[in-house]
This record gives sequence, C-alpha cells and structure tokens, in this order.
Amino acid sequence: MTGATVWLTGLPSAGKTTIAHELAGRLRGDGHRVEVLDGDEVREFLSAGLGFSREDRHTNVQRIGFVAELLASNGVTVLVPVIAPYTDSREAVRKRHQTQGTPYVEVHVATPVEVCSVRDVKGLYAKQAAGEIAGLTGVDDPYEEPEAPDLRIESQHQTVQESASALYALLIEKGLL
Repeated sequence: MTGATVWLTGLPSAGKTTIAHELAGRLRGDGHRVEVLDGDEVREFLSAGLGFSREDRHTNVQRIGFVAELLASNGVTVLVPVIAPYTDSREAVRKRHQTQGTPYVEVHVATPVEVCSVRDVKGLYAKQAAGEIAGLTGVDDPYEEPEAPDLRIESQHQTVQESASALYALLIEKGLL
C-alpha cells in the first residue's frame, strides 16, 4: 500500500484539523492506514519547549515533516494539519519527501483571516485583540501563502464534507488511493 503525506497549511481556525479528521474517517472506512499529525498535539508531545519564534516554528515543522515522511514511507497516509507559516519550512519538508521518493501533497486551506477570527476555535484572535498574546500568525506575525499548492480549499464556501471530498478526489487523481 502506498503511503503519502498530505500537508494542510493555513491560518489558525482555518479548518485544517476538522478537514483532516473528516478525511481520515473516510480513508479508514475504506481500509487505509491513516495517521493525523495535529500541530497542537505535536507541539505538546514532540516539540514541547519550543516557542513561536521563526526558528522554533521552523524546527517544529521539520520535526513534523520527519515523522510524516517516516510514516508515509511505510505505507501510511499521513494527514498533517499545521499552520506552517513559512514557505522555506514547507519547501524543506517537500524536499525531504522528494529525496526519499515519498509522495507529498500540499493543501492550502485558504480561509480568510476575517472568517478564522469569527470561528476562533481556541480564542487566539480574541486574546490577540485584547493584547494578551502577540505573534498570531496572519495577524501580527506573517503567513506566507503557498504559491502553487496541489489543492486550495476555501472552507468558507463549502462544507467540511465537500472539502474532504475534494481532497479525496485529488488523492485518487494522483494515484495515492
């Protein structure tokens, strides 16, 4: 069975994790081996102690990329919903996969910051607006949008199921399912 890394990048509260879990359920139902490497969980267990400087964010993304490639190279479809705000960090992960011959798909969950701040699942936008936190990606810290992702999802215009279905169709088209 072919594994692959499916990297879902986007702003906080864009819908990355929700879409990943929806797709994971569908793939598991089809009998695929699937793992979701959620950015928040990885930060808690694999990247504990890292902050949110550019260097720490890069290190976090590289750690996630390493684990994703390891799993994908062993036949697991790995869904990676992480912000990964910097192009150079995402490109380093892509290159690692290319070097190892492991399929890699980049998905930009391109939800506008105005929509994300209304969703504000974790209360981050409210905390930033109140001056309680700084360095919020897409507000007072940069987010470099992917220039040519394999798929761009505008989650504000479709349901979670439609977003997951679009990604499922892409994986079939690429011969990964």
